[in-house]
Parts: sequence; C-alpha cells; structure tokens
Amino acid sequence: MSNLLIVGPPGAGKGTQAARIAEALGVPAVSTGDIFRQNIKDQTELGQRVSAILDAGEYVPDSLTNELIDDRLAQSDAEQGYLLDGYPRTAGQVEFLDGVNLRRGEQIDAVIRLVADTDEIVRRLAARAQDQGRSDDTEDVIRHRQEVYERETAPLVAIFAERGLVVEIDGMGAVDDVTERILAGLAERGITA
Repeated sequence: MSNLLIVGPPGAGKGTQAARIAEALGVPAVSTGDIFRQNIKDQTELGQRVSAILDAGEYVPDSLTNELIDDRLAQSDAEQGYLLDGYPRTAGQVEFLDGVNLRRGEQIDAVIRLVADTDEIVRRLAARAQDQGRSDDTEDVIRHRQEVYERETAPLVAIFAERGLVVEIDGMGAVDDVTERILAGLAERGITA
C-alpha cells in the first residue's frame, strides 16, 4: 500500500508521470484537473462553476475540491493506496487530507516533487493548448498560474519537507528518464511495485 502525492508547477508533467507511477505501483492516479475537465465537458453544474474559475486561471475553492477527493478516495480501487495529482494545493486541503487519512488509518508515504523551468513549462503548455484546444492555456493564464502556484502551493512543500516526505525529482528531459528517476527515488524510500 502506498499513498503518494505528486506536486510541481502546472505543466511540469505531473499528469503524465502520475499515470505511469500509479500503474507501476498498482494504485489509482487521482487527478483533480481531469475530474474537473470531465465535468466541464459534460456541462454539469459543477463543471459550469469550475469552468469560470479555471478560465480565469484561478484554483477551485477548497470546499468543492475536498468533497471531490473525499468521495474519490472512498472508492474501492483506492483501498490499497492512491497517487494524488493536483491535490492538495492549500494548507486547508493538507489538513483535510490528513483527516481523511486518519479515518483510513493511513498517512502520506511520499511526496514526489517535480522541478521544472518556468519558460519550458510555458512552452509545453502552449503546445498542449494548440493540440487540445484548451481555453485555459493562453500564455497569460499559464504565467498567472505559475505565480499562483508559487504564492499559494509551493509553500506546502515545506509542510511535507518537515515531515520528511519530499522526494525531489528533476522533471526535465525525456518522459521515460523522468519516470525512472521517480521510481528510483521512491525505491530509496522502500516504495516499490
């Protein structure tokens, strides 16, 4: 059983790596961004509320996100662990997740921190926006998200570092190379497939 988080600035490759690492470890990758985008695509009530927030480059409020995560982690495929991508993003979400894990009799085992260059991230996301036609990935919004990340989310790394949970990984380079670095970093902590 492994309960993992993957953190890093938007566009650092978290989604790609989360799917690969989760598959290797046999746990579900839970991406709040994917869940929100599906709701937007399906034009649900939540999707309409979230769409306006994301189009402005802001984060969805904790209350909505916490409810989503609590429900998702209660599903049977997460009984043996999980890898969260895009959550938690605030100190309040960390506290909420600690409560969820306490109820489960568990804790976070490791936090994978992807480190990537801001200009490279802007290039990656601009290319993704063209490929996928995503309205939330204009250059101005991308740069704004980087600022929001630094201001609100990056300080969370300090919380996890104090707990000795952070595995810092260079997120630049070939996808396979980054995956290998992550798996090696987790193996050093005794977390293996």
